[in-house]
Amino acid sequence: MSCTSIRLSLALAAVLLPATLLHAALPTEPDVSGPTSLAGELLIAAPKLQDPPFERTVILLARHSKEGALGIVINRPRGERPIAGLLGAMGADAAGITGSVRIFAGGPVSPEIGFVIHSAEYRLSDTLDIDRRVALTSTPDVLRDIGLGKGPKKSLVAFGYAGWAPEQLEDELVHGFWLTLPEDLGLVFDDDRARVWDDALARHKPLP
Repeated sequence: MSCTSIRLSLALAAVLLPATLLHAALPTEPDVSGPTSLAGELLIAAPKLQDPPFERTVILLARHSKEGALGIVINRPRGERPIAGLLGAMGADAAGITGSVRIFAGGPVSPEIGFVIHSAEYRLSDTLDIDRRVALTSTPDVLRDIGLGKGPKKSLVAFGYAGWAPEQLEDELVHGFWLTLPEDLGLVFDDDRARVWDDALARHKPLP
């Protein structure tokens, strides 16, 4: 089975509504009866993974359970966009909004849907807490707050996501397509994006 095939379950594919996407697509709590959840970990594309959608990518896993997994690619920048323009395109209020944000390609699934990965001190009603240090929000309100200077301390704006059907990620890990690394805030938000894959790979320590 190719690791580039994004075989989403019906539950993942049917709920692409910005305000409720993550909560409807996957459980809000990891399944403790099965394998340990990797939510909050970084997936590093192994050097042997050379298929274009994921070659040299680093992905922050937002959710991982027996129902599947969902993550955001954090090292595929696609240029800067004015925040007011993004809000206008979403049909949201852009009054008083200033500044621009760097846009990332978060994955090949539903690239029309925007997500903001951000530091966990910021929270809205639909914010998904990933691991108490990093969270994810998918409504325009977070962009508006960033444009008003009252958003999260750190943030990354991405469109699209990477998704795995039940047991698909586990299979890809067994076949060595991905390496895992505990979440590192520097890698998520601060490191030079051109070096994130190299830096993450250098920090990965194989199990003895």
